[in-house]
Amino acid sequence: MPGYWLVKSEPDAFSWDQQVANRVEPWTGVRNHMAKNNLKAMTKGDLAFFYHSNIGKQIVGIVEVVREAYPDPTADSGDWVSVDMKAIRPLPKPVTLVAIKADSSLADIALVRQSRLSVMAISKPHWDKLCRMGGWNG
Repeated sequence: MPGYWLVKSEPDAFSWDQQVANRVEPWTGVRNHMAKNNLKAMTKGDLAFFYHSNIGKQIVGIVEVVREAYPDPTADSGDWVSVDMKAIRPLPKPVTLVAIKADSSLADIALVRQSRLSVMAISKPHWDKLCRMGGWNG
């Protein structure tokens, strides 16, 4: 059974369209220890929501972990890591932060509780709920 995650990217820095065009892309540049630990916990085959932060503030697609944590090539020092993500599919209907906050059953997800965290775990029930909100029952 795969793990479930949410990863954030500012679309003006790296967008869903770029992820799709590149197909597989290293998820680099994470410089928060909690987010780093989440990257380290990811295993090959895990799925993640691709979330546009700052601009849009919405889940727009789903990616799969295809390479587990390895040293982040963009880090000058420290034990920062990256994982490789493969684009799986766009959500038929993006799920906005406004819609997520409006649903009381999602009040305890990290996206609401720890809004600055860039890589976060998502429980299976929350994953399923967010997929339904996005029009995908995969």
